[in-house]
Amino acid sequence: MVQTPSLPGNLGRVASAIGMMGGDIGEIETVQVGPTWTMRNIIVSCDSETHLQEVLETVRNLEGVILHAVSDDVLQAHEGGKIHMTSRLDIHSISDLRRVYTPGVAEVCREIEKDPEKARIYTSIGNSVAIVTDGTAILGLGDIGSVAGMPVMEGKAALFDRFVGISGIPILLNTKDPDEIVRTVKNIASGFGGILLEDIGSPHCFEVEERLKNELDIPVMHDDQHGTAVVTLAAVISACRSAGVDLKDASVGQIGLGAAGLAICRMCMAYGVSDVVGVDLSEDAKARLAQYGGAPVDSLPELMERCDIVIATTGVPGLIKKEWIRKGQVILSLSNPKPEIEPEEALAAGAAYAADGRSVNNVLGFPGIFRGVLNARSTEITPQMLTAAAEAIAACTKPGYLVPNPLNARVHQVVAEAVETVAHS
Repeated sequence: MVQTPSLPGNLGRVASAIGMMGGDIGEIETVQVGPTWTMRNIIVSCDSETHLQEVLETVRNLEGVILHAVSDDVLQAHEGGKIHMTSRLDIHSISDLRRVYTPGVAEVCREIEKDPEKARIYTSIGNSVAIVTDGTAILGLGDIGSVAGMPVMEGKAALFDRFVGISGIPILLNTKDPDEIVRTVKNIASGFGGILLEDIGSPHCFEVEERLKNELDIPVMHDDQHGTAVVTLAAVISACRSAGVDLKDASVGQIGLGAAGLAICRMCMAYGVSDVVGVDLSEDAKARLAQYGGAPVDSLPELMERCDIVIATTGVPGLIKKEWIRKGQVILSLSNPKPEIEPEEALAAGAAYAADGRSVNNVLGFPGIFRGVLNARSTEITPQMLTAAAEAIAACTKPGYLVPNPLNARVHQVVAEAVETVAHS
């Protein structure tokens, strides 16, 4: 909370000081206006505790500015967790109790025993998705364990409920063994309409997903692969539209062939791109790309010289050098919080279009995708469904933007409808 003199330019001084120190300003809220001063809450994102202290010290040193309080709104928002299971029915009387529990529930159990498919009608199974993690690739934090990853799983569950009315149930696994993961998920799968794998590291994420897709009769999707790929393809479609580039006739280069990077390559190929190129330090990753039909190359400069569209998901700031950029290229450096090259630098070097990954969020994809497959009672999520989801997101994107606002409920509805239509075709 910051108090500034009520004179024009003082808020600008604070904002400039924060920006000069690398702080990313979010919302600014006026809390109180006094006779000669104004009190505001300013939300600032910092890279670390040390960075935060540097920003605060800079603000404290501004003449006439008083820093009253500092709070961590993110930690406060997570106190007590972000989700809570509630009943859809009120239970106020003995009659209510007998209807929802004993003895009335026995009749429903017998109906499901005779026809297990009726569980989708008379229970929550058909509207529930297990959000499964082993904690080996939590956000950009790495292998921090499944319990430490619970805030992410709760976040997914909250988004499922908010945007498409699905009950997402976090499942935290205390194992990294692919055999054990597959066995555990198979044993609990009967209680869910779908499985969303989340933050499971490479390379075992590929094996886990493929085995579960083959061995379960409900839809399975690894969000770090396919959710990311869907939203990225939507962003590429929008970027090409802005730059006047024909995506299907272009050469697409992917820098970084981890779980997300390989999935982006496969998604581009499923969309119809014939020339998909990739580079990675891992020879195994390049071999997997070749197995899927892509073309691995040995160096970044080679990829930059060859490709019309460049997508980077490495997490390495400043990886792309401005002298490598060709005039007219589309550059999407999607790593957060720092991109492989700043969009302004790429544009100055001749790129026709450039953007970072701040707006490219998986939430644009996974809620609608699962809503669509659950509505259709599909047993799988196909490449055609994922492509339809990406096209639906791109269709909702305003000219000049990379993707639509993820808080727009209409977007999730359109994605669900597109996926359901493909599932029924």
